[in-house]
Amino acid sequence: MPNKKLNPKLLWVLFEGVLAPSLGLTILDRAVYSYLLRHTLVVGTPRLHFAVTALARALGVSAGRTRESVRRLDELGALHVLERGKTGHLAEMRLPENVLAIRSRGNGASSVGRGLLYQQHAGAVEKHSVANIETGDFWKTWVLRKAIHDREGGTCFYCLRRTLSNMRCLDHVVPRVRNGRNSYRNLVSCCIECNTGKCDRSAADFLRVLYRKGRLTAAELDGRLLALKDLAAGKLRPAGF
Repeated sequence: MPNKKLNPKLLWVLFEGVLAPSLGLTILDRAVYSYLLRHTLVVGTPRLHFAVTALARALGVSAGRTRESVRRLDELGALHVLERGKTGHLAEMRLPENVLAIRSRGNGASSVGRGLLYQQHAGAVEKHSVANIETGDFWKTWVLRKAIHDREGGTCFYCLRRTLSNMRCLDHVVPRVRNGRNSYRNLVSCCIECNTGKCDRSAADFLRVLYRKGRLTAAELDGRLLALKDLAAGKLRPAGF
């Protein structure tokens, strides 16, 4: 990877036109990714040791928001945190085409188009060839992640607000730190605010927090708690599976 000559134009088009909208990256996510990419793969090294506080100062935002963005990028596969310690993070960066499994030929927008067609075709084949939906990894590809977003119909699973595509993300109902799986029974589409606010809380506890804050009515809370039970029972399958 360090020896690969990057095409700046293709890198920018893939990042802004494909990766960011596909993963629903926020403005801060984009800034963090761009900063880390510039100090790694762009200069010829795949890994970087950095302190979140120093990164936050460089971007002019809080350390807490920066740490959350790094966590999201790690979960989305845009980077891979190899080590976390008192001296900072050791992360390995990934190019947009590697994140999205695009293997383009040539340079420029035409190659991006071919790469996207390949991705969509390969993703569609995989979507309909999941050997066992109960063991399928719905975080694995863009198409499978999109199936979870489509299931929620553009609304946040938790607060029920309509959410723009670039302001939504996937959330693990049972957090990964508690061995939550990438199953359709454990992934929901939600707004970034709820994803950040929920953190490692249980989904039921977080819903009650939303109710106490007045963001859910009593009827909506009951409906969301019932939806959680239906999700765990496998009753909320993505369309086409």
